[in-house]
Amino acid sequence: MAIYKGDYPADKQMPTLPAEIIIPALGEAFKKLNPLSLWRNPVMLIVEAGALLITLLIIKNLLTGQVDTIGFNLQIAIWLWITVWFANLAEAVAEGRGKAQAAELRKTRSSVIAKKMTGSIVTEIAASALRKGDLVKVEANDIIPGDGEVVEGIASVDESAITGESAPVIRESGGDHSSVTGGTRVLSDWIIVRITADPGETFLDRMIHLVEAAKRQKTPNEIALTILLLGLSIIFLIVVVSLESFAVYSDAQVSIPVLVALLVCLVPTTIGGLLSAIGIAGMDRLFKRNVLAMSGRAVEAAGDVDVLLLDKTGTITLGNRMATEFVPAAGVEAERLADAAQLSSLADETPEGRSIVVLAKTQYGLRERDILELKARFVPFSAHTRMSGVTLEGREIWKGAVDAIETYLQSQGRMLSPEIKNIANGMAKNGATPLVVVENLEALGVINLKDVVKGGIKERFAQLRRMGIKTIMITGDNPLTAAAIAAEAGVDDFLAEATPEAKLKLIREHQAQGHLVAMTGDGTNDAPALAQADVGVAMNSGTQAAKEASNMVDLDSNPTKLIEVVETGKQLLMTRGSLTTFSIANDVAKYFAIIPAIFVETYPQLGILNVMGLATPQSAVLSAVIFNALIIIALIPLALRGVAYRPLGAEAILKRNLFIYGLGGLLIPFMGIKIIDLLLVIVGIA
Repeated sequence: MAIYKGDYPADKQMPTLPAEIIIPALGEAFKKLNPLSLWRNPVMLIVEAGALLITLLIIKNLLTGQVDTIGFNLQIAIWLWITVWFANLAEAVAEGRGKAQAAELRKTRSSVIAKKMTGSIVTEIAASALRKGDLVKVEANDIIPGDGEVVEGIASVDESAITGESAPVIRESGGDHSSVTGGTRVLSDWIIVRITADPGETFLDRMIHLVEAAKRQKTPNEIALTILLLGLSIIFLIVVVSLESFAVYSDAQVSIPVLVALLVCLVPTTIGGLLSAIGIAGMDRLFKRNVLAMSGRAVEAAGDVDVLLLDKTGTITLGNRMATEFVPAAGVEAERLADAAQLSSLADETPEGRSIVVLAKTQYGLRERDILELKARFVPFSAHTRMSGVTLEGREIWKGAVDAIETYLQSQGRMLSPEIKNIANGMAKNGATPLVVVENLEALGVINLKDVVKGGIKERFAQLRRMGIKTIMITGDNPLTAAAIAAEAGVDDFLAEATPEAKLKLIREHQAQGHLVAMTGDGTNDAPALAQADVGVAMNSGTQAAKEASNMVDLDSNPTKLIEVVETGKQLLMTRGSLTTFSIANDVAKYFAIIPAIFVETYPQLGILNVMGLATPQSAVLSAVIFNALIIIALIPLALRGVAYRPLGAEAILKRNLFIYGLGGLLIPFMGIKIIDLLLVIVGIA
């Protein structure tokens, strides 16, 4: 079961919403008419109060026999109720998409049996009976019964139920790939897992809880905008109430329904009706990219990020260093160096080791030798010695880092020649990783391992720079290598020989300067920095500590996703800002429609403001109210899809949005209200 296949990018047109989302949303929109549900949306609560007031007034008129204006008042009341219902529908549709995703996630749950270990005794129990700290054994074809850490063994795991990716992943004890998720399946071998979450607190439970948009809390920016909209609504309420006194003073005949219609058209109902849907859809778009945000606050913060910390390996570079050149020492034939390098790498199954074997074969025709036939004794790479080697037929060959080989030779009473050091330094300055090859204590030369920078990454960093975002590469490489790769990739800065303490210090320094920082990580040693960052994205393949410290989890475990997270956050802010601009701008057209209509009979001079040439005062008021309702439903797709993201600077985005959504917000209502007015006249409603 794939949650998301990636067919529809967040900034592109999405497919038509399915009936299983739309139909429940229609009923849910009616349930949300309850004032107890609407109190979180004060703008729409005011609209509902106005609709209720006019409805009660109609009932009163029916009871007292005052039926002259009931038809007009009824039309206004109906369209005000529709306005509220449309706003509720926008929120219900956005919530419905999250609930549909949650339903898909729930399908991954089943009656899983866990093999609980007590010492050497294995007991089968229901997975729901497991508790934090329990040990379980999971064998081939078993479902992993709960979230945990692998404490023993190694296995191939199918995580497609969570990530949607069919390729299996390796999970093993120790390191940064020991975390497993409940509901995934072991394909081969076996592992012993220590459970790290009680039932109801698992990663899958948190996913279900978070994608159910109804549980979403308002973000700080949303709260601030809601307060602003409420403030504007109160101001307009005071203005409309004062108009009643002005009308009495001037002997103008202004009915309560008309004043309510004026209030509804003055307050920013468009953004008020769509605000919640925009926030919910923002989290949904991020989930479509297989990134789980722990809160709307995290998505919003991503939009304000101006410093990105990116791991070099797998993010900026392809992740696998490749042998590109054999550079022999003076007096040593290049073929001899290649032969020794290949022999020392025959048992090395790493991408680097295989590339050395292939390069020797390609450049010098040296075929791979039969390991058993050679009767060779291979010494695997050790983090302690930082070397690997082979012994055969009186030959002892070692390859390793420059300082590691130098230490080894010194222990044997030999010295590494300045020539070899110069060759290695030259490679390091160009961003390569030098490996020195030694045979029988003689340094034969250096292997050039090149870290390949991803294609197009430099252009992406240039786009981020234009957006005002500083990029910092984090790497464990030495400063020379780091500087060369940073220059090739086009990042703004780098942190070489990075330690957990150095990462944490770097983040705090930028935050102290007022910057918002985002970073990605997967290991336990990344946890402090992930917790400190304003936006911390943990890899799903990483440790439990990293996931718990972050406020987002990338289900695909793709470090480059951090750039997309920032883009999604910015798209959320752009969508909210664009529709707010449109909402405030389109109120201007409603002023020109309603205000002349209210007072034109008392003050004919106001007719000059009837620039749209609306037929009658009644049609003008009704046209504005109808347009006010229809524009909400028309903008729901844009609120859910989001305004198209473009990597531009803040000033350029502001000018563009003012032109498109500001000018559009002025022109579209003029045309829309005029068309509705003509239709009302044609059908004889007003």
